[in-house]
Amino acid sequence: MSRLARLEGSARFLALVKLANVGLVLIWGFAVTFVFVRILPMAEFQAFLLLVAFGNFTISAEFGLTSIIYARLRRHWLARAGGTDAPDDGGFRLEEMGILFLFLGLLIAAATLILLVGLASGWLTTRLPLLFLLFFLSACLNLPALLAKRALAAVDGNFLWEGLDCARRVVTIGLLLAMLAGLDPRLSLALQLAVSIAVIGYAIAHVHRRLGMTRRHWLAFRAGGGHVRAHYLRDIGASAAFTVSDIIAYNAPYFTIAAATGDARPMLLFDFFFKMSRALSMLVRAMVEAALPRITRAYHAGDTARLRQLMGRALGAALLFALGLSAMLLTAGGWLFAILFDGRAAIDRADIAIMILALAALTLLSVSVYVQTALGRFGELLLRSLPFLAGSLASAPLALLLWPDRFDLAFLGLYALTLLGVAILHLLSLRKLLRA
Repeated sequence: MSRLARLEGSARFLALVKLANVGLVLIWGFAVTFVFVRILPMAEFQAFLLLVAFGNFTISAEFGLTSIIYARLRRHWLARAGGTDAPDDGGFRLEEMGILFLFLGLLIAAATLILLVGLASGWLTTRLPLLFLLFFLSACLNLPALLAKRALAAVDGNFLWEGLDCARRVVTIGLLLAMLAGLDPRLSLALQLAVSIAVIGYAIAHVHRRLGMTRRHWLAFRAGGGHVRAHYLRDIGASAAFTVSDIIAYNAPYFTIAAATGDARPMLLFDFFFKMSRALSMLVRAMVEAALPRITRAYHAGDTARLRQLMGRALGAALLFALGLSAMLLTAGGWLFAILFDGRAAIDRADIAIMILALAALTLLSVSVYVQTALGRFGELLLRSLPFLAGSLASAPLALLLWPDRFDLAFLGLYALTLLGVAILHLLSLRKLLRA
């Protein structure tokens, strides 16, 4: 067994490298705000936040197809390697990769067209359309990156992806910060695009070699599309509905807050919480993904006792991350908020307390979503996502109606209660899974 294969088989080492990459992703995410809030006027920055939200919509709008590919390819890979007692479902075909790649390309093209129409019509007002377009395209590259990541993970190639992605993040962070030193922002984003394309291309080429694919597999759109329709259209429908629901639930507050008030503080508060929640969910995802090789193996082998043990460890580790982030917010949340938004708004203890409650609920929700997605339980996830969608959409209008004088605090409170209720539903779902 090679050294890389031994590291791949260690959940601890895999967790460490994934956490290192998460650290770089978080630095990049905060650097985007840190840089652009300083180089853009406030009106342009508020428009930029809407662009970021639209980018998040687009990235999530792959409707969970990469998750379906992971679940199916992982089962196929384990059965081929003889790693479980569960037989391969016999339905996976390499042409599925090609049809998925085509779909992601069409999605990026459609979203870019919508953005161009929005810029031309004045729906998204900016004096820097090229800058906005380049940033949006660089964000959209996370779609093929996600395909590469999940395909490599399914065939035990986690370490390769994390190493490539770490290198990509280091370079793009450097290019981002170079804007503050005088580098033209458009040139910086163009170079970031080029670096990302090179890294993702290499990763996809590795997947191609490991699966023994040929050019025909990538271009057999009719055969691949027919196979998808015939064998797992139901999974696609449930996954798509779940993904759309989650996209709206997580990102809609940007738009409902903008519709409810022109005050910048509620928007900045939510953006801060969104960044904290993304940070926490990335840490939880890294930890869960490090355990997924064992969790999926235990699930497909029918080893319920081992599955319970692994899930207990995953939930415990995730709650430790939440506790650490909560302690950081209590001690340095105000300072971080002021630094991040250049002192243009302030955050108080009440805001932070509500955010901590919401983050605890989000932790439980995230573990459930990541595990059940990997196991292909999309219908179950869809049922749990609808209450979250309703609460997310209703939080801002209800806050404006019931407590207009403290809209910011009321919105955060209602949003946190929504997350708490949904987390309870997910715990019940996990309990059902572990008893099956």
